Amino acid sequence: MRAIPWIIVASLGAVAFFWDGLISLGAAWSRPEYSYGPLVPLITLYMTLLEIHRHPVKPDHGSRFVGIAVFVLALLVGLIGNLVEIPDIITYGFILYVGAFILLLAGTREGFRFWPGWLHLIFMLPLPQFIYLKISTHLQAVSAEIGVAVIQFMGIPVLLDGTVIDLGEYKLLVAEACSGLRYLFPLFSFGWLMAVLYNGPNWHRVLIFLATIPVTILMNSFRVGMIGVLVNHFGIEHAEGFIHYFEGWVIFISCTVILYILAWILSRYFSFGRERPKYIIGMDYEGVLGPLKKFPSVMVGKAFVAASIIALVAGIAWQLAPTPAPASINRLPLGIFPMHVENWQGRATILDRDIERVLGADEYLLADYKQDGANVNLLMTFYKSQTEGSGIHSPEICLPGGGWEVSKWEQKTINVGSGDNEKTINVNRAVIQLGLQRQLVYFWFEQRGRQITNDFEAKFVSMWDTFSEGRSDGGLVRVVTPIAPGEDVERADDRLQTFLEGVVPMLPQYFPAIEA
Repeated sequence: MRAIPWIIVASLGAVAFFWDGLISLGAAWSRPEYSYGPLVPLITLYMTLLEIHRHPVKPDHGSRFVGIAVFVLALLVGLIGNLVEIPDIITYGFILYVGAFILLLAGTREGFRFWPGWLHLIFMLPLPQFIYLKISTHLQAVSAEIGVAVIQFMGIPVLLDGTVIDLGEYKLLVAEACSGLRYLFPLFSFGWLMAVLYNGPNWHRVLIFLATIPVTILMNSFRVGMIGVLVNHFGIEHAEGFIHYFEGWVIFISCTVILYILAWILSRYFSFGRERPKYIIGMDYEGVLGPLKKFPSVMVGKAFVAASIIALVAGIAWQLAPTPAPASINRLPLGIFPMHVENWQGRATILDRDIERVLGADEYLLADYKQDGANVNLLMTFYKSQTEGSGIHSPEICLPGGGWEVSKWEQKTINVGSGDNEKTINVNRAVIQLGLQRQLVYFWFEQRGRQITNDFEAKFVSMWDTFSEGRSDGGLVRVVTPIAPGEDVERADDRLQTFLEGVVPMLPQYFPAIEA
């Protein structure tokens, strides 16, 4: 049968079945770091047409078993993403879906020729938010440190406080937008395209693609440093507005030029006896659209037709399936948490508006508790749902960004309560320091009756509970106490554990467990 009608059927099935993931993908493309996303499918189309133009597809009447297996896997991944309400998983299923129909259309032998373009589609997907925040925070710190080194190299006195560059008269914050991810993500796509089109051995291609990481980090750090130099000499306007964005474009173009220079060096000096190629990057345009003219005559077999029908039926069935009623959560709001906990007297405060926005919690409580001159700060956050891209903002991410030096996060097991009410919980523990201030921090994730210390585990537990119980609510509990000059850290540990003996027994009222 002719391919076009059945491709339309398969496309309608994909839209219906992967709808939530595609909508989330469109929303991600509206963010600056993923704004290049719409170009990725176009580049993939070019790579595919170029491969067909150079090596026309031969008829393959063999088994379509591999394509069917990938198709089943795509629907399974998409179904899991739909059930646990995580759009990222749905979009991974969509990428598999595209690959499945390539294999069903061209056959296993011919279809796998197009894996570079198919795999390239991954670069249009956003990173899961909790992974994005970890990478962004680390790159912010690296960019700030190297940027300060550049400023010092120019003979300018400068001080680095966390991710704040202090030039005396001016202070520059190396914010999330300056982490370099806005360059790294599109350069991944560009580096992959360059590696595929490179006319040389495969190890050259791998090196060109991997080089996008250090090139982006170093050039972004250089940009941060040069902004500091320009601000020091010419004023703060060089860190704002059009000039700031123009500097970013200059750095991005410089990164692409550096990658090309690397390809030229590899081609010229590291061929090891191979004949020097006539070109380095093969960008063919003449005749590349020829395969599109022949597309109306392309035929498909029974496997493609069957998969298209199944996909459409699956999509319609999912759209018509009743939406399960949200599970009822019987809990108390954090706003009425007691300000008197045993012998501790508390006073509620509020977060800075920008911090509150980044935190993204549905409810939070921030309070300072005192007892006989001892101080403990309590922060609790509650999220009604941790799916659809939302999630808990871990202190491991925000503390370094605030300038605090973290000794090392480690797990500590503590016992709270006594007798029948005694409970053992694991907490993340670290000593943090800012200037002469030292503090001891405990935190953990409250996940429907579980106390979890690892954010990856918390995410997977939320996925399972969403699937099995229809709940993904949860939150964070963090306690901090200052360490006085000359005070042993063990005394600060005792102080936090004494405070938690009054707090932990009350938590099930605010973070209810799943009833057995």
